[in-house]
Amino acid sequence: MGHNVPVPHALYFEPAPGTRPLTELPLLIVVGLTGVGKSSFTRALGWPTLLGRRDLVDGYVLPRLGADPRSLDRTQRFALTARWRAEHPGGIAEALAAAHTEPAWPLVFDGLRGEAEVRFARERFGRARFVVLEAPAAVRLERLLDRGERFDRAAVRREEVTRFRELAEGVLAQSELDRLLGRGHPLETLIEKLKIVAEEQKNYHPEGPRRALAGSQRALFLDTTVLDPEAAAARVRAWLEEA
Repeated sequence: MGHNVPVPHALYFEPAPGTRPLTELPLLIVVGLTGVGKSSFTRALGWPTLLGRRDLVDGYVLPRLGADPRSLDRTQRFALTARWRAEHPGGIAEALAAAHTEPAWPLVFDGLRGEAEVRFARERFGRARFVVLEAPAAVRLERLLDRGERFDRAAVRREEVTRFRELAEGVLAQSELDRLLGRGHPLETLIEKLKIVAEEQKNYHPEGPRRALAGSQRALFLDTTVLDPEAAAARVRAWLEEA
C-alpha cells in the first residue's frame, strides 16, 4: 500500500443521491488522544478516509454552537466540545452518526476519543471496526513538542508559568517533566503543550475506550510506542484479512 491518501470522502448531513448513512457502512474507526499517532497511522495505511474529527467539529459542531473555529485555540475548542457533549452524550460520534457518504470499503474515520464517544459508536455503527492507538501522556506531549503544528495552540497565562508543575500533576510524573525540561524546549511552549494534553485527558480518560470496547471482537488495541506507523498499519491489514 502507498502513502498517498486519497481526497477524503465528502460528508452530507442530508440524504444525497448515491449516499448511505454512515451507521450502515463498514467503517474503520481510529480512536486515540492527541499525539498518539493517528495521522501518521492513517497515512501509512493509505486507505480512503472520511473528513476527520477536526473537520467534523469545524463544519458541524462549532457552527451549531455559534462559534467560528478560526478564532479558537485548543483549550477554547475543548470547552466548546465539552458543551456539545453535555447536550449530546455521544459527542463527535453523534455528529458522525448524522452523516451520509458514498459507500466504499475500506473507508477510515479518524478519530474518536473517550469512553462515551466510543460506546455510542459501538452501539450505533454495527458494521464498524475500531483501531485504538495508545501511548503514555509523556510520549504524546513529546510528540506535540516535536511536531510544531500551528493547530496546537493554547493561551498561556502568566501565573501558569510560575506553577507549571501543578499543571503536570495527574498527567506526568515529575521525573518525566524534568526530562522534557532538560531537552531545552522553551518553558512557555512546554506549558502550552502540557495544557493541551492535561485538558484533553480531563475530558477523555485514556482508559475509556478499553472500557467501552471490552469483550468486542471488532476492536484492536495498538501501542504506538512499540509499533511505528507502518508496523501498526500492517497489523491492521492482517487483522481485517482474518475477519
